[in-house]
Amino acid sequence: MTIEPVSIDTDTQPLDGLLYLPSVVRGSVLLMHGNTMNFYFGPPRFLPRHLVTRGFACLAYNRRGHDVLSNRDSRMLEGGAYQTNAEAIADNQLARAWLLDRGLPAPAVVGHSNGGTLAVRYAVDHPDTPALVLLSAHRGGPDLLRRMSRHGLMAGDRFEEITSEALRLVEDGRGDDLLLVPGWWYVISARTYVDFLTESPAILELAPRIACPVLYLVGSEEPPDLYPAHEFARRARVGVDVVTLEGSGHYYTGHEEAVGKLVADWLDSHR
Repeated sequence: MTIEPVSIDTDTQPLDGLLYLPSVVRGSVLLMHGNTMNFYFGPPRFLPRHLVTRGFACLAYNRRGHDVLSNRDSRMLEGGAYQTNAEAIADNQLARAWLLDRGLPAPAVVGHSNGGTLAVRYAVDHPDTPALVLLSAHRGGPDLLRRMSRHGLMAGDRFEEITSEALRLVEDGRGDDLLLVPGWWYVISARTYVDFLTESPAILELAPRIACPVLYLVGSEEPPDLYPAHEFARRARVGVDVVTLEGSGHYYTGHEEAVGKLVADWLDSHR
């Protein structure tokens, strides 16, 4: 295979990534990373070598909300602490357009965690998506942060306090102020916190609108109310294969080979 560095223009920072090309292209895949992650860790890193051998061109790319905090060519900060859902949805649209401009076919989508939640929205927006793989996609929706906090994530036992503070800062025009939260990746801007409260795609509501086959993988250690694979399958009007990976948590640590083979086999059978 060949590997090409990629830079995709946006109206602000470009999207960086890698395009993995097989010698003969039989399909293409967009690889969408999770919250505060990037294209060179997790599934976007370990999946391409499994997929390229099956003839899939793979585009692994950073959304503008990659990592926790970063800077590029100035002292202005960017990254996951400042992401919004609208920006992330736009980034995935731009990645699709870039891939199609290269003459590659309409891509299947593999999304991990928040990337999976965004992938559901992407597949609804693009009915030509041939297949959708959800790797521990969270439920999204207006109750997401409260549910996460009950599990010790995001605001933890300080949900009401931190939510009130985030709303106040946004109302005062200080949405870029950073909040320390006990169950997130240390810091998140007030406007991003509020965006998660109001704008995260609700995948259970979107499930009936999916037009392609779906693989939904979860780890056995993940709470089903946050990662509702079986409920998603019940609501969908297409075939959804639900797989629970025994002994695995959210990041599939130690299970990368099994996940890579499973995803490659499934996509190959739904080409």
